[in-house]
Amino acid sequence: MSRFLPLAWVSLALALPAWPQTCAPAEHDPITAGDLARLAPAFGRLPAGTPLAPAPGPGVHRVFRALELMSLARKYSLDLPSAEDLCFALPLESLDRARLLDAMKAALPFPEARIEILETSLQPAPRGRIEFRREDLGAPALPESPAPVVWKGNVLYGAGQRFAIWARVVVTARIPRLVAVEPIRRGRSISAAQLRVQPADVFPGRGDAASSLDQVAGRIAVANIAAGAEIHLSQVESPLDVKRGDTVQVEVHSGLTHLALTGKAETNGRTGDFITLRNLRSNRIFQARVDGEDRASLDLGAPQRN
Repeated sequence: MSRFLPLAWVSLALALPAWPQTCAPAEHDPITAGDLARLAPAFGRLPAGTPLAPAPGPGVHRVFRALELMSLARKYSLDLPSAEDLCFALPLESLDRARLLDAMKAALPFPEARIEILETSLQPAPRGRIEFRREDLGAPALPESPAPVVWKGNVLYGAGQRFAIWARVVVTARIPRLVAVEPIRRGRSISAAQLRVQPADVFPGRGDAASSLDQVAGRIAVANIAAGAEIHLSQVESPLDVKRGDTVQVEVHSGLTHLALTGKAETNGRTGDFITLRNLRSNRIFQARVDGEDRASLDLGAPQRN
């Protein structure tokens, strides 16, 4: 009996009503009485914004069959003696490379970035605002030698819907890079004289490469840095404000009462850190927050740290 199945499918297909030849544009979601009124004037008696059905998604048709239209007319007490099938479809269009490029440039904080679009998704997209985000931009294996990467984006349309798109691009930007002019040893303070700003045409990644003197000068190297090497923020740290063994001036607050005492640091710390100190008079151990170089504060009304 399986050889008769194709004939059964053909009979079923012939029995089903066909879609209308053309579809009206579904410009918004939902489809409203105003949309139907343009094709079936009887629905013009309803307020134009009356929602009647969800709009179709991209590539999908929303067909109002004649029986459905007659049912809607009865529901709203409209005079509709006869009806024909009506079709709505979301308007689609090919991606415009100029608009893609504008959206990509808006996503990068480098006005002079150079973007070459090599390829885009071919599927037509809904009409809407094109959006690319920097965090969705792929990264090449070697930022100094940019290679094609995929940048994922979206077309925003309707009531907050997103239609996924992509493009294969080559992106470069003239970005300042900080390099060492001489070897820098681990644990040493870095001076501005040891640094040079050197612009380079590279991929504008979100790495931790230092780009200005104030990001590194005065900090401590946590690794050896070779002459001519690019400096990364992970290779430096702020100098300690309090070192173990330092004498620290501590301000103690208890409600409206303020007093000062001198302590000896038992641990290292930077501004904002809590360190352990020893009261030089009572020899008791306590914790206080570092407020600057060899300065700390203690609020007796705040919850005590373990």
